[in-house]
Amino acid sequence: MSTCFNLWLVVAGLIGLVWLIRYASTGRILRKRCILSSRSYPGPPVSAGQQKQKVSVIVAAKDEEDNIETCVRGLMDQDYPNYELIVVDDRSRDRTPAILRRLEQEAASCKKHVRVITVKTLRDGWFGKNNAMREGVAAAGGNWLLFTDADCRQTSCKTVSMAMREATAYEADFLSVTPVLETHAVWERIIQPVCSAALMIWFLPHRVNKPKRNTAYANGAFMLMRRSCYDAIGGHERVRTEVNEDVHMARLAKRMGLRLRVVENEDLYQTRMYDSPRAAWRGWSRIFYGCLMSLPRLLVAVLLLVVLSIVPWVSLIVALVGLFGAETGGEPWALAVCVWLVVIALMQLVTWRVYVILRAGPAWSLTYVLGAFVTLGMLINAMFKVVGIRSTTWRGTTYRGRRIDERDTETPHSDKLPAEPTERPVRST
Repeated sequence: MSTCFNLWLVVAGLIGLVWLIRYASTGRILRKRCILSSRSYPGPPVSAGQQKQKVSVIVAAKDEEDNIETCVRGLMDQDYPNYELIVVDDRSRDRTPAILRRLEQEAASCKKHVRVITVKTLRDGWFGKNNAMREGVAAAGGNWLLFTDADCRQTSCKTVSMAMREATAYEADFLSVTPVLETHAVWERIIQPVCSAALMIWFLPHRVNKPKRNTAYANGAFMLMRRSCYDAIGGHERVRTEVNEDVHMARLAKRMGLRLRVVENEDLYQTRMYDSPRAAWRGWSRIFYGCLMSLPRLLVAVLLLVVLSIVPWVSLIVALVGLFGAETGGEPWALAVCVWLVVIALMQLVTWRVYVILRAGPAWSLTYVLGAFVTLGMLINAMFKVVGIRSTTWRGTTYRGRRIDERDTETPHSDKLPAEPTERPVRST
């Protein structure tokens, strides 16, 4: 066998070793998972001290006629005894304003605290969602602020109570509860888990939850923070031009020594991130761009994905072609086939566990390599955005590199801000 061939097999051994290490690390992640479930629910707070903790729930909605009623009704039905719901209509051009007016009137007749605020123009130098959330905070009277998205669907009336119980029990200043992701189409089941996993590598929850670690993450689908924490980090003013304001706010909080906590949820709320492949491509490219931020980080992410996930499958195909194409002396190729099959088997063991963690259906881990190729394209697209070759457009605001262009342009309704691992994420988002 030639030197190159031997080196190829050494590379296989190293990649296999990495997947073996990852198998052990995913076992630790499974043991350390923090999951909120309504089954462990003891009831809403009953003490006078707990009831004084008023929560202001703030939702920003722009052209959300398909989602907003479900979102608002789920939040109106929460059993937490002391909260208000503020919905910010951010320059919607569809039926969203009419739906919100009807829901506000209905809430008033039921003596529920629901308030609708209308944003008619985008403040200069601001990203749309950040501007809308800032307007919501200005009207909020709670000493806790809960930011959530219009495409989130509450599957329990206990969500706010469970989150407040978790935050107070762990003395968290900033709590993020990651969503259960809805996946309806085949393409979602192929793409979403791989994108979430690519982000999860950078923002593992058990690292975020350790005050001494620098790892910081939050998922914009559900961010609960003390008002004092929000004020200390400078609120949305500090992140007014950031695409992924959730992660940036978490980083600011961690740097200031405030306590972050990220937990999963089992049956409290869920969201469908994207309803078309085009929206997923744009959305995940934006998430990678906003969360990883720098060209070196994106390059590392690309190299890891290529070397660890794509090279083994390409190498197996090369080895099989060499084996079946060899008229004599096919033993080296047979050895290569066996070696790369072992590497892929180790990869499959790890991805099976990862899909369990992501609640993505472990059998879909068999399609991991397909999702890896698509995710690679998204990461490369994010790299182009970072260097300013490609722009990012989201809800009427266009970015190129770190610049903002306030043109009020139309954007497809289907491109929704996730959650965030995702990276996240996992809403990662």
